[in-house]
Amino acid sequence: MGLDEAVSGSPPLVAGIGFRRGTDSAEIVALLRRALDASGAEAARLAAIATADDRAGEPALREAARAFALAPTPVPPEALAAADARVITRSARIERVRGVGSLAEAAALAAAGPASRLVLPRIASAGATCALAAPTPSA
Repeated sequence: MGLDEAVSGSPPLVAGIGFRRGTDSAEIVALLRRALDASGAEAARLAAIATADDRAGEPALREAARAFALAPTPVPPEALAAADARVITRSARIERVRGVGSLAEAAALAAAGPASRLVLPRIASAGATCALAAPTPSA
């Protein structure tokens, strides 16, 4: 399913994920499900799971993405930086490490496109963060 396809008349969603090393796939899946529930969205609307390109190949994220029949979408640092102006959550630690206020929000917005909007700002579990974004429908 592509980002240009709507599921059930609703725009597709992109989940942005940030996670600490050692976080297992079950925690990431549970956080994704919590984000979908909080936004009132069905899992079928999830079109992509995005993260920083240097973390997209991590086994826990690959396994979590497979639970939704997806593969991780890597987002390069330049795209994260370009999305940072639209990020609403600011973490001093992530700003130091990644140069953006929220990796989850920046990844979701960058992967959903330049005119995307946050559907759900960053939520967190013990070892991961998740945000949801959707492309803004064209007129």
